[in-house]
Amino acid sequence: MTRVNRTASAMIAGTAVLTFATSALAASGEAGLPQLKIETWPSQLFWLVVIFGVGYVFMARVVTPRIGSVLEERRSRLDDDLTRAREASTEAAQTRADYEASLEAARNEAAEFARNAAAEAATKAEKAEAKAAKKMATKIAAAETKLAAARSEAEGNIVTVAAEAAMDTAQQLAGVKATKAQAEKAVKAAAKANAAQGAE
Repeated sequence: MTRVNRTASAMIAGTAVLTFATSALAASGEAGLPQLKIETWPSQLFWLVVIFGVGYVFMARVVTPRIGSVLEERRSRLDDDLTRAREASTEAAQTRADYEASLEAARNEAAEFARNAAAEAATKAEKAEAKAAKKMATKIAAAETKLAAARSEAEGNIVTVAAEAAMDTAQQLAGVKATKAQAEKAVKAAAKANAAQGAE
């Protein structure tokens, strides 16, 4: 509004100076344009004021409010755009922070799951190993028991067979008839003597 007033004042001053100059030129000579004659100045000034007043009112009531409303609308739109841009930036930052937090939580969860799985696998392996060792020890003990029984039985059979062979040999060679107990005793003594010689 102030700019329009300044422009209008400048226009009035320029028109007045131009009118004064042309009228001065017209006064210096007889011939000239009729609008430059001093007699027509009052009507010219009247119409100048009327036209300027109409132009001023038109500018003040129609043109300037429209320009102001356009500028205000533009400022409002810029403010809205800036507000939306700030909100979008804040929302994007929040979304990124949420994404990074969820990613970190997923990493921690995966690491925890891997640790739990490894611990569970180690526990199962230890249990399976202990069970297998126990089963193996049971089998070894049973095998040793069977082996000891078989050895004892074999030793008993050897002594019996050797005693019978010694009885038969003594009867055939010397004509001596020994008892089974004597033969077994002699075989055991011979076995001990052989074992002692083998140890040396």
